Amino acid sequence: MTESLHLVVITGMSGAGKTVAIQSFEDMGYFCVDNMPPGLIPKFWELIRESGKVTKIALVVDLRSRSFFEDIQKMLIEIENTGFIDTSILFLDCSDEELVSRYKETRRAHPLAMDGMITEGIRKERAILEDLKNRATLMIDTTELSPRQLREKINQSFKQKDDVGFHVEVVSFGFKYGLPIDADIVMDVRFLPNPHYIPELRPQTGLDKPVYDYVMSFTETENFYTNFVRLIMDILPGYIKEGKSSLTIAIGCTGGQHRSVALTERIGQAIADAEYRVNITHRDKDKRKETVNRS
Repeated sequence: MTESLHLVVITGMSGAGKTVAIQSFEDMGYFCVDNMPPGLIPKFWELIRESGKVTKIALVVDLRSRSFFEDIQKMLIEIENTGFIDTSILFLDCSDEELVSRYKETRRAHPLAMDGMITEGIRKERAILEDLKNRATLMIDTTELSPRQLREKINQSFKQKDDVGFHVEVVSFGFKYGLPIDADIVMDVRFLPNPHYIPELRPQTGLDKPVYDYVMSFTETENFYTNFVRLIMDILPGYIKEGKSSLTIAIGCTGGQHRSVALTERIGQAIADAEYRVNITHRDKDKRKETVNRS
């Protein structure tokens, strides 16, 4: 294997945003592990290297691993000396006042102040992490940052050209088979004329030209398509700005075979033409055929 591996170690003050950080790396296509004991990192990387299937890893190392912190400097040096691992350390910091506020808001106990004051736990933690902070490739102060702003900073610093990034899923479905549970936006197109009642179109789907042309031949179809695509184009930048990694749009008709399939194809193409990454699927397109065959 000649391709280098990229390791990001996420660490920093408890309450400074490591959960948001690991979610951000997941959205960028990293293989993520939370609370990895530093002593296990070299063996973990040997296994990853042998598999040859993962090239980007993000590991959270925090005070839940405090018994291993004496080893972390040595482990990082060993990893950097391998020659095939590109290592970055992301350190998340925050002011004492804000950390106290966050702990009080969540009613969590600081890991180093289980029986004492939060401020004392923060003081001990800063002392333990001082050397690691000095080794950090990137330090982000989250005192004034919202979760969305932290995600943006991480994306700006670590996003690579080949990362998947934001994408749109457009799926057709039949209401008779239930709603897609992962849909963010659901549109009902059962108000359109149904090709099911035209004998020669009934066995076909919205992927077949006669059905597609029939569905698109009506003024109400064109009005719906124009207004819906305009709405989608207006809101997609907002989803990206809020840090979402994907948006699922579900278009439904009665059986998910004709109208929803045709419109999903056209809507998905319009979004792709606007240079968004799009995946089009038809959940129930062949359900009727499967039911007939079973009977």
